[in-house]
Amino acid sequence: MTTATLVNHQVRLARRPETTATREHWNFTTEPVAEPSEGGVLVQTLSLSLDPAMRGWLNDAKSYIPPVAIGEVMRAGGVGRVISSQNPAFAVGDTVYGTLGVQEYALVPQDALKRVGLVKIDLRLGTVGQWLNVLGMPGMTGYFGLLDIGQPQPGQTVVVSAAAGAVGQTVGQLARIKGCRAVGIAGGPAKCDWVVKELGFDACIDYKAGPSAVREGLKQHCPNGVDVYFDNVGGEILDQVLARLARKARVIVCGAISQYNNANSMPGAGPRNYLSLLVNRARMEGMVVFDYADRFPQAIAELAGYLKDGRMQSKEDVVQGLDHFPETLNKLFAGGNFGKLVLQVAAA
Repeated sequence: MTTATLVNHQVRLARRPETTATREHWNFTTEPVAEPSEGGVLVQTLSLSLDPAMRGWLNDAKSYIPPVAIGEVMRAGGVGRVISSQNPAFAVGDTVYGTLGVQEYALVPQDALKRVGLVKIDLRLGTVGQWLNVLGMPGMTGYFGLLDIGQPQPGQTVVVSAAAGAVGQTVGQLARIKGCRAVGIAGGPAKCDWVVKELGFDACIDYKAGPSAVREGLKQHCPNGVDVYFDNVGGEILDQVLARLARKARVIVCGAISQYNNANSMPGAGPRNYLSLLVNRARMEGMVVFDYADRFPQAIAELAGYLKDGRMQSKEDVVQGLDHFPETLNKLFAGGNFGKLVLQVAAA
C-alpha cells in the first residue's frame, strides 16, 4: 500500500464539555498520510475501543493521565494493521494494539512507541473484537482488579455493577472460574438474562426494575453479605452495596460511569454509606489498569485459554464508521451498548 494518495480522517477535541459531549464538541479533520521516519511505524486503524474513561480524559483536571488537549486527536485504544514500517520490530502486515487515537491512520514515531504502547498481537488467540474486550484493556482491568485487589476466595460472593459491559462480563465470569458466586447488576431484562443464561452468573439484579430493586436484589442474592464488590458505576448503586458488605469485604473502585457527565465535569458527593467500611473492617481501593502493564502477557495467556476452552465468552457491540464516534461514545452513558462497545473503522 502506498501512502501517496491516502487521506487520514480524524476526530479532534474542539472544546471541553461541561456535561454530555455532543457533536459540537468535536472537529472532524483531514490530513495527508505521511511515511514513517527511521524507527517509526504507520498503522491503519481497524477498530477502536470506546470506554467510559474517555469522558474523564476530556476534563481539564488532574488525573492518572493528562487530559486530551484542545485540538488534539481524541485518545483511544485500538487494533490496527502495520502498512509501513521503518522499525525491525514491526513488519508490514503485523496486527498491533496501541493508543491509536480516533483516526484512520496512526503515524507512530520511534520515540512515541512506548508511550503509545504499540505491541504486536496474535489473532489466533482471539478476534479483533476480543482483543479490545477480554484480551484488551477491559479484560486486563477486570483480571487485575478482581484478583489482585479483590482477592476472592472460593465460595465467596462477588458483586459487579455494569455486569453486561466490557469489564463487568470479565469480572463475573472470572469470579465463577475461581469458585465464587457471581452476582451482576445490569440495566434491563435482556442484559440480566444474558448475564445469567449465557455467562453463567448466579444471579443478576435489574437496577431499572424500580427504586428498591438493587436493595431488595442484594438481600435476596447476597444473604450473607458481599465479600467483593467491583464498582463500575458509583452513585446510588455503590451506596446500596456498601450497606450489604460482609466482614473484611473488599471494594474495587474501577469507575463511576453514573457520575461522569455531572456538571462541572466532576463526580458529586461521595458515598453516604462509607462507614460500613469501618463497621465491617472492609477496605475500598482504586485501581488503574496501566499499573499492571508489565503483567499483561500473564493475564492474556490465562484469559485466552478460557476463551479457547469455552469457559469464558466475549460479547462486543460493534458500530461502523468514524463519523458516528460522538453518538456512539454516548451510548456508554445511556446504557445503550450491549457488551463491549467497539467502533469499527476499517475491515479486518
